[in-house]
Amino acid sequence: MPHHKNHKKLEQIKDAIANSNLSEEEKSNAFKLVEEWYAEDKGLEQLVADMEAIEEKIASFIRSLGID
Repeated sequence: MPHHKNHKKLEQIKDAIANSNLSEEEKSNAFKLVEEWYAEDKGLEQLVADMEAIEEKIASFIRSLGID
């Protein structure tokens, strides 16, 4: 799933921030943004999983009606 790649990239960004010459305040703000991106990515992951589950139920229902 592509989201795992996103998580790896976000970890790389966090490492880059930690190793940067930014001030502590700038690092803190940057880390907060990365955490927001991570939460959004996790939310999208859950949405995809929920939509896949719904799709399977709808497909099963349609097949039971003989419409497929």
